[in-house]
Amino acid sequence: MEALLAIGTRKGLFLARSVGGGPFEVESVRFSTIAVPSVAVDTRTETPRLLAGIEYGHFGPGVMWSDDLGKTWEEAEAPPVAFPEHTGASLTRVWQLQPSPSEPDVVWAGAEPAALFRSEDGGITYSLVEGLWDHPTRPRWQPGGGGLCLHTILPHPVDPARIAIAASAVGFFRSFDAGASWEPANKNIRAPFLPEGAQYPEFGQCVHKVAQHPARPERLYLQHHFGVYRSDDFGGTWTDIGAGLPSDFGFPVAVHPERPDTVYVFPLHADMDRTPVGHEYTVYRSDDAGATWQGLPVGLPNEPVYSSVLRDAMCAGEAGVFFGTRDGEVYGSRDGGETWTRIAGHLPDVLCVRAAVI
Repeated sequence: MEALLAIGTRKGLFLARSVGGGPFEVESVRFSTIAVPSVAVDTRTETPRLLAGIEYGHFGPGVMWSDDLGKTWEEAEAPPVAFPEHTGASLTRVWQLQPSPSEPDVVWAGAEPAALFRSEDGGITYSLVEGLWDHPTRPRWQPGGGGLCLHTILPHPVDPARIAIAASAVGFFRSFDAGASWEPANKNIRAPFLPEGAQYPEFGQCVHKVAQHPARPERLYLQHHFGVYRSDDFGGTWTDIGAGLPSDFGFPVAVHPERPDTVYVFPLHADMDRTPVGHEYTVYRSDDAGATWQGLPVGLPNEPVYSSVLRDAMCAGEAGVFFGTRDGEVYGSRDGGETWTRIAGHLPDVLCVRAAVI
């Protein structure tokens, strides 16, 4: 078995490989000096395809792909993700790249300003999903601290007509007709930053990240600006599960690939502090769908730390559980978080982490 770890940073993409359960070997940087805020490892075909959302500075953002595990990279002749002229919008960032588990050639892209794009050629070119762009609530959408970003895409694993997205600070939306129409789905998600009496709006929640269990797609976990939630009906209703955490503020959330009741979060001191609780790196795990939580610090630094973990800088999958920090540290666990090993250090600010068995 070979595991591949893709680490997008503020200054380039780093790939790390592990063969036969051995240590990860970090390769030389790709796209040096260029930010890589999104990355995907598409394993649906015999030869995995790497997809990277990159930022060229004043040349603008784009998406590149590699079919030889990062040795060479290609880009479409025309800008692959671009807003049609009639929208009057311009692309700021590609926040998310998500291959569809139910449609072989489809890849979804989440963008800023909050928009969803669809590719039908394996992630080479993309078209705007007009149904979400034209949603009647859009004129009232407001950006979060990171911008008006669509950062989460959850295509249903077997039914391509069902797809959900989350954007900050727009909330959680879902579609049952392949993106032609959309409905807000934020019932019971409290927005404490709004005035009393208006803290449970139809939309406008500051959702930081949502994770879906691949074998139980109705089960969703959501990290809000203040609060951790679970849904058992694809976002129809949400239940607050953050009571057992030292802080219910954070950015990432990840679910175990085989155990739908096992979920991981990374609590931070609330709001503007945004440093690890107790100034210690500690991943928290629940094995009972959020009823109880336990901290998992073994193998992580025991000296004070002040760096956070961003919304896409944690993942869980067949290869293990991984996270990267804003001071360039990357850690992984092959035993569900019981123990951690440092994989890389002194990297640039880690923006996203993705892992796959290839």
